[in-house]
Amino acid sequence: MTSLANTPSHQENGHRATGREPTPRHLAVILDGNRRWAGAHGHTPLHGHRRGGERVLDFLTWCQEITGLTTLTLWPLSTENLHRPATEVDGVLQVIAETTQAIADTRQWRIHYLGTPHRLPPRVTRALDTAAEQTRRLDRPVLNLAIAYGGRDEIVRGVQALIAGHQQAGTLDHLIQRFSPDDISRNLDTAGQPDPDLVIRTAGEQRLSGFMPWQTVYAEHYFCSTPWPAFSKADLDTALTWYGHRARTYGL
Repeated sequence: MTSLANTPSHQENGHRATGREPTPRHLAVILDGNRRWAGAHGHTPLHGHRRGGERVLDFLTWCQEITGLTTLTLWPLSTENLHRPATEVDGVLQVIAETTQAIADTRQWRIHYLGTPHRLPPRVTRALDTAAEQTRRLDRPVLNLAIAYGGRDEIVRGVQALIAGHQQAGTLDHLIQRFSPDDISRNLDTAGQPDPDLVIRTAGEQRLSGFMPWQTVYAEHYFCSTPWPAFSKADLDTALTWYGHRARTYGL
């Protein structure tokens, strides 16, 4: 695998972490390249998405071997993806619903959603809710599925909820005087979770495209040229090895 990893910036207080963190506590992955993989192999986009769904199940098995992993985030569908042709979107949503149920059936992950899945057709929302409910009480690592997700949208929704709560309580003046980054963090879809330590994006693009902009400011960013349907355990191991050699700093 060819690594296109860059050097990210980290926490704003200028603190340098002591020692290395050999494995991430929170791993996040942008699942990119399903359509390009399909086109390169003479398949339809839907075939690429189905292959990508199958790869998710493989990937989760590999991630069970990562020592200390408490949270995993996968981004299969952005808010912008919903504007693709209706037939493709319908197919993608079916793959997501089926894959999510298959994940729930393993009983190895506690499913949590990021984004706005309530914007999806009711049949899809019901399927997602059913899968999450099956795993709600499991003592397992959290699996965030970012579905109909956009990072700016998440921040806007979080700030709206923060203001609405203080408005209802009559404490807007207090909010203005004491407003802090923690106020926003507590109102995001990932409230109570650790921020990602490592973000992997597949298929060669070297940008985050709005993925968790608040939570990933100090994450290590690893860009892999392999498209998601072809992503292998060797690719994951290479990314984790690269991460393990990073001396994580927080600041410039």
